[in-house]
Amino acid sequence: MPQAQTPQAERVDTRLPIDSEARKQNRTLPTEKVLALLQQQDRRLWELAEVVGKWIWVSFSEQPAAEVRQTLAQLGFHWNRTRQAWQHPCGQFRLSSAGDPHEKYPTYQPADVTTN
Repeated sequence: MPQAQTPQAERVDTRLPIDSEARKQNRTLPTEKVLALLQQQDRRLWELAEVVGKWIWVSFSEQPAAEVRQTLAQLGFHWNRTRQAWQHPCGQFRLSSAGDPHEKYPTYQPADVTTN
C-alpha cells in the first residue's frame, strides 16, 4: 500500500516590505555613498561594516532583528549564505569567487579609520 504523502507546510515570508526600485538604485551606489547611508540610517551597522575591495560586508554573531534586515535590504545589501554576511556590491557586480576575497582585495573597517 503506498504511503500517504503529507502536504508540506507552506513557508511564510516574514520579511518586512521594502521599496524594490530604491533597493535596485542603491545597489549601484559607490562604496563611499553606501557607507554614508549606513552611518545615517543606523550607526551600529556602519560600525560593523567591513570594506572588502569595493564591496561592503556586514556580519553578525546572531541573526539580526527583522528591522535590521529590512534596513540592509532597502540599502541594497543581499544575504550571502556561503560567506555568512550581508554584502553590498557598490556597483561592482561580480560572480562569486572560489577563494576568500579577503586574500585578494584590501580590506578595512570604516569605523576604525580616523579622519584628520
